[in-house]
Amino acid sequence: MLYKNKKKILKFAFLVTLIINLLSIFLTAWIILPAPNFFLLKFGVVAPEISPWLFVLNIITLFLSLLFIYHRQLQQTACIFSLIGLLICSLELASITPTQIQMNAAMSKGLGTNYQKNIPVEVKAKMRQQSFVLTDIFHGIPLQKTRHLTGINFATPAGIKLKMEVYQPEKTGKYPAIVVIYGGAWQSGNPSVKPEFNRYMAARGYTVFSIDYRHAPEYKFPAQLDDVNSALDFIRSHAEQYEADTDKMVLLGRSAGAHLAMLAAYQPHMKGIRAVVNYYGPVNLTQGYNEPPYPDPINARAVLKAFLGGSPQQLPILYESASPINYVKPGLPPTLLVYGNRDHVVEARFGKQMYDKLQNQNTAVLLEIPWAEHSFDSIFNGVSNQLALYYTERFIAWAVNS
Repeated sequence: MLYKNKKKILKFAFLVTLIINLLSIFLTAWIILPAPNFFLLKFGVVAPEISPWLFVLNIITLFLSLLFIYHRQLQQTACIFSLIGLLICSLELASITPTQIQMNAAMSKGLGTNYQKNIPVEVKAKMRQQSFVLTDIFHGIPLQKTRHLTGINFATPAGIKLKMEVYQPEKTGKYPAIVVIYGGAWQSGNPSVKPEFNRYMAARGYTVFSIDYRHAPEYKFPAQLDDVNSALDFIRSHAEQYEADTDKMVLLGRSAGAHLAMLAAYQPHMKGIRAVVNYYGPVNLTQGYNEPPYPDPINARAVLKAFLGGSPQQLPILYESASPINYVKPGLPPTLLVYGNRDHVVEARFGKQMYDKLQNQNTAVLLEIPWAEHSFDSIFNGVSNQLALYYTERFIAWAVNS
């Protein structure tokens, strides 16, 4: 009886080890594989951001394979999978230090070598002191207590109630304002997404407004830009109530939200905008339609048609007017561009294109993350977001204090 039970336990351990091994290599593979569709894109986003976890998982699977897989050929295959997984994770982790060096150089090039001297000591003391902390991958980035207001109606266009959320420092006062615009291909999302960033920045002395806008395809451009402008008007008229310094405003958007943030910030006579932060946002919609990514997990052309109502061939003027790159002129607010070089939704080449056009006449910084996919900051304590957060908070602090 004891022998039979032991045999069953070993067989169970054998099967579990095989399953864990297959799961481990499947997840790790998405660090380098491009996602062919929207479902698999989620793995492509997450895998690079949890590479330290996957590194540990591959070590565990290697150990378990040696211990419990008694079939020699299967054991060899499982060990090879684990070693490949360890190699893939190691290559990303080894890229962190060179990427930090490149980002430091990009910040110094764009803002000047002494840019941090403009940041007050008390502000700098609240910031992350290192651009990457390995233990934060496992424990999370600490979030301090803040005040949080929800359900604030700022406009009702066409009978649609648009609301915002406000995050404030724990102590009352008057603070620079960050207006956050979510992504979602202009078709989905809400002000509640990715709240960790809003809490993090509020705890560092900002009033953060996370705003809503109407969605395509029911509401087409420029409805979304109109809604952003309505939110900015509301914030200015209620600045005292929400403890916001509207002479020190920063617009920050992700993906479609970054597109709207740039369009709003680059409008003539826009007041009080000290900077704009673009996380992986589309900048040239005509070229984005004509040259979609490959693979194309979200069907970029269908997204743009839903947003604008047709193709560039049908609506060339509208595509031109909806592309932030066409608004570049001297005197724009400083712009931070953050892109992942493995982005298969909005390719990093568009960020480089925008940067090349901006830097000749304006202050601009381009940060590229070699391993990152679109929406990398969905994992707040992930490898890419730690880097992006470190430099973003410095860029914003520099902008509002310069």
